[in-house]
Amino acid sequence: MDFATALGIVLAIASLAVGFTLDGGSLVALWQPNALIIIFGGTIGATLTSVSFSQFAGIGAYLRHAFFQRPHDPLALIDQLVRLAQTARREGILALEEQLEAFDDSFLRNGIQWVVDGVDPELVRQMLETELAHIEERHEAAASIFETAGGFAPTMGIIGTVMGLVHVLGNLKNVDALGPQIATAFTATLYGVASANVLWLPLANKLRRRNAEEVLLRQMMIEGVLSIQAGENPNILSQKLKAFLAPSQRTAKRPSEAREMGQTNASTV
Repeated sequence: MDFATALGIVLAIASLAVGFTLDGGSLVALWQPNALIIIFGGTIGATLTSVSFSQFAGIGAYLRHAFFQRPHDPLALIDQLVRLAQTARREGILALEEQLEAFDDSFLRNGIQWVVDGVDPELVRQMLETELAHIEERHEAAASIFETAGGFAPTMGIIGTVMGLVHVLGNLKNVDALGPQIATAFTATLYGVASANVLWLPLANKLRRRNAEEVLLRQMMIEGVLSIQAGENPNILSQKLKAFLAPSQRTAKRPSEAREMGQTNASTV
């Protein structure tokens, strides 16, 4: 699980709740099922109207992508591509075909397969970049669903408040109940604005961040595949691919490497 996503949402909700109670408010007063139905039902309905049903049906997968995607390891990818380059230089391009089944990533597997099949390098680049463009398009469509919901939610909150005020102003006989009824009506606005800024928009931003990370890895794969096809020196390939990363990431040790280094140091003491 990505604890940053879960912790961020929990922290935001907890901060709103604690701030409200410290100001003398009661959390019980914020529990308004009718407002929840108006805000979340209206937001989901408006969002569904804005996108295709097939896109909306994938919202569960998008949420899993936001909360549970494993972190990318660009250094591991560089190591893999360097090993492939070493194999290609030592045994020839055709030797890579034996390793295709071990690739978990279909994007990289397709690229290496085309190289083994002798496809023209320019055509390999074109096909991989086309596939990458479609990946970005799908990811943007997923993020836009949550962004759309974030745009509708505050408006639904205002609609809910107006509906509540219509009800209040239609029953002015009981003046003593007027204050609590108005407060209840404004709870809908709170739900709308809070859900947009705590849930929908942050989730859209998270998915876009995930997309940026994945696109970077795909771009590294494209350069790696084409460099292997061109027969470049593995050491030069390593330096070329590390240029995609920030300086602090180029020498970062992964946990497994750190443990191995620690064991080696301990054995030499």
